[in-house]
Amino acid sequence: MLISVLNVIQLILAILLTIIILLQQKGGGVGGIFGGSSNIYSTKRGVEKTLHYTTIAIAIIFFGLSLARLVI
Repeated sequence: MLISVLNVIQLILAILLTIIILLQQKGGGVGGIFGGSSNIYSTKRGVEKTLHYTTIAIAIIFFGLSLARLVI
């Protein structure tokens, strides 16, 4: 039972992680929609910064669940 719950959670996290990474594509991501230039280096602001930190958090949770499945 616990394994199947972990599998479902891990699948949902994998889908979310894929979507968030695709939203961060340089030039074609959220920054490019509002006229952001990909030729000039700039710091992450607003939605891009939130997506960046969300990606890190989901990746850490996904990795933790993967380790938990190995232990169980």
